[in-house]
Amino acid sequence: MKVLFTFGAICLAGTLLAQSNNNAGSPGPLADSCGAPAQGAGSPSPGARGTPVFPAGQYPVKLPAVSLLGARNDLPNPFRPGVHWGQLPGGRKWGSTAGVYAGPDGKTIWAIDRCGASGAGGTTCVDSPLDPVLQFDTSGKRLQSFGKGLIVSPHKISVDKDGNVWVADNGSAPGKGQQVLKFSSEGKLLMKLGKPGVAGPDLDEFDLPTEVAVAPNGDVFVADGHSGGGTATGNARIMKFDKNGKFIKTWGKKGMGTGEFDVVHTLAFDSRGRLFVGDRQNNRIQIFDQDGKFIAQWFQFGRPSGIYIDRNDVIYVADSESRDGRTNTGQLTLPATGYGFNPGIQRGIRIGSARDGSVKYFIPDPCPYPYPSGSSMAEGVTVDAEGNVYGADFLGTIRKFLKK
Repeated sequence: MKVLFTFGAICLAGTLLAQSNNNAGSPGPLADSCGAPAQGAGSPSPGARGTPVFPAGQYPVKLPAVSLLGARNDLPNPFRPGVHWGQLPGGRKWGSTAGVYAGPDGKTIWAIDRCGASGAGGTTCVDSPLDPVLQFDTSGKRLQSFGKGLIVSPHKISVDKDGNVWVADNGSAPGKGQQVLKFSSEGKLLMKLGKPGVAGPDLDEFDLPTEVAVAPNGDVFVADGHSGGGTATGNARIMKFDKNGKFIKTWGKKGMGTGEFDVVHTLAFDSRGRLFVGDRQNNRIQIFDQDGKFIAQWFQFGRPSGIYIDRNDVIYVADSESRDGRTNTGQLTLPATGYGFNPGIQRGIRIGSARDGSVKYFIPDPCPYPYPSGSSMAEGVTVDAEGNVYGADFLGTIRKFLKK
């Protein structure tokens, strides 16, 4: 009981910190929970199934300075604690999100929201009256929103150099979803890729697409797909199209070798036109040329849920899922499987150089280790023109991290 009380106090302190520093955000009810089940009336007694039990002197263990795959936990943090950001209208609260992206000038921020719902995929927005695509200024004031009725469940959002907005819809409903959608900056639907409502391995289909990256020449690269993490099912490939949506090529399959993937979760280009692929279930970033030739793989940035590379080749990598067997102790929400297994690492945002792979800074997840849920803090990440960092959180908020 003593450990449970301490754990709850840590989460409560995080809640008070976020609330005291910011009045503009619209966090959802789970935003400051760390994903832990609420304790109180009706909660099971200590030792009952579903209740964490940490034997004295054994748990929680202290994380090492460097994880088993070489990600540093002890780097300096040049940012203030994150505060809730992004004011939604009419009492609306953030649902789960994984997508946030700065506009071309870095002065506006785009984000996706799963229409106030908690979860991913499925039909979070299919019958909702809410717009899932939102644009804000950097203070968090909403500028516009769109996408109602067009998107089943948005996964990530990206913005090309011309200001067009790309959304990967990994939801599925009859005649909708399983697509990539291109919008103008005013919300006009310009292009659809994929068969609506159909998941599959064919060259005109996706199976839970996750993100889009657009090359300088306009070629479109799609991460496909999200399903089957740690299993043999689902797509695991990069799909390449020209600027008009004509299929060019694909590469990748399920596996752990170079050029193979398991949960292709995020994409980004550096200034040299190299494609950075967040190969999440393999706990690595893979780097390719635009023809799919393998260049390098990096483990030092953690388990990549989101990648953003700025014009100076500073790379920001959000790790929202890394965990190990200790996080499964007595927790029904974390089955003892290999999904998310990345031992000895603290979750958070690692910042470094896309040119040489060095990691220089770290914004740590304030949730206590062992992590009580499968995802916490930033799953998507971006940076504004002033160098402030924004994290899109599966638990239902966007946080802004101001430079110290």
